[in-house]
Amino acid sequence: MTQQNTSRTPGLRRVTGKETRRASGIAFFAWTIAVYDFILFGTLLPRIEESFGWTTSHALLVSTLVSVGTAIVVLLVGPMVDKLGRRKGMIISVGGTAASSAATAATFGATSLIGVRAISGLGLAEQSVNATYLNELYELTEDEKIKKRRGFVYSMVQTGWPAGALLAAGFVAVVTAIFGADSWRIAFLLATIPAVVVALVCRTLKESPQFEAQHTVKQLRKAGKHDEAEALAAATATVEQTAAPFKRIFTGKHLRNTVILSLAWLLNWFAIQTFSVLGTTVLEKGKGIDASSTLILVVLSNLVAVAGYLAHGWAGDRFGRRNTIAVGWLLAGVFFGAMLLGPSNQIYVLITYMMGLFFLLGPYAAIMFFQAECFDTDCRATGSAFIGAMSQPGAIISGFILTGLTAASIGYSTAALWVGALGAIVSAVVVLFARKVADTPPADTPTTAGPNAVGAQA
Repeated sequence: MTQQNTSRTPGLRRVTGKETRRASGIAFFAWTIAVYDFILFGTLLPRIEESFGWTTSHALLVSTLVSVGTAIVVLLVGPMVDKLGRRKGMIISVGGTAASSAATAATFGATSLIGVRAISGLGLAEQSVNATYLNELYELTEDEKIKKRRGFVYSMVQTGWPAGALLAAGFVAVVTAIFGADSWRIAFLLATIPAVVVALVCRTLKESPQFEAQHTVKQLRKAGKHDEAEALAAATATVEQTAAPFKRIFTGKHLRNTVILSLAWLLNWFAIQTFSVLGTTVLEKGKGIDASSTLILVVLSNLVAVAGYLAHGWAGDRFGRRNTIAVGWLLAGVFFGAMLLGPSNQIYVLITYMMGLFFLLGPYAAIMFFQAECFDTDCRATGSAFIGAMSQPGAIISGFILTGLTAASIGYSTAALWVGALGAIVSAVVVLFARKVADTPPADTPTTAGPNAVGAQA
């Protein structure tokens, strides 16, 4: 942290348009790489299953247990980011992605695989970290276009999910063609390289002005400089809290949205786990599509999903984020239901699967920004990470249900219908109970510029 001149009352440093755009670009690549590792596991699960001689139900059980470890790691990320800062959170999350990929390549069975894949929780938490970080930058940016359309701008960052999924599918196709079907270890080992590069680039980011102010106020309090701390808190609109972040998100104005959005995430991840993470499995086992055609379908479908993020980011700014999320998830359930109940014709499957991903993944551009707006600075990362962590209980519960239904021989297609499609529809209803927040930044946000501004570079 840079040294501050506390002889005068400073304000929050200005965030230039260049810094805002650069941070958004880095966040996009960080999220893309995190998703790349996360989806790579789901995409290669059928190959890992073959390599270790597992049944489909056993492979699903392993995937479910991986989600348990991932959930624990994700829950720890929020308080860490609220304590250490958004910049360090970005570095740690992407660094965790690199470690996850490298360790996966060295696994030798179910137990070791479950253990090392838990590290992927650091990468999965990257979206809550970048949502927290960018929400604070967009609030103070000098670029008025970004400030007014921040939901749409953030949706560009969130396109890292389909971009990462595309990268994973394409990479698997290339590695398999060169090294053969049993090349999943090589795929994970090579995936470490881009993660390391992006983690190094994240080191060049600046900390958000809001976190800098909050951190400086705390340091002044510890040093016994209470008058200076109060002056700084007043100048930067920093709300000092003594309660732990986890307690804060379950009290007062935060409670309702913490509970409702957590439940919505949990239920929606029934659909994410079924149709995105295990997309190759549902297409191969549920619709009888061969492995080579499955990868092509995944690639084409995720291209459309990119447009889904942009469309829902734009709609969230225009019509409100909560309603945009609900409508999108409802339509996703309808399209996935149509895919599973309809014929196995590849064109039909492609169209319904594409539209399903368009409406399933797109709303995450709106919900990530929506939930970051729900919390104060001191608990923003904790709240956003906690809600995002509910994806893993959703993955765990849906995984156990899919495993049980598949083991009962009712058919993977029917199991996916009741778990995935229905999960998307119910999550759409639940999210409507969330409390709306302002979709535009407050007009009186202090942005005092100058050499004494908090967060200014030395």
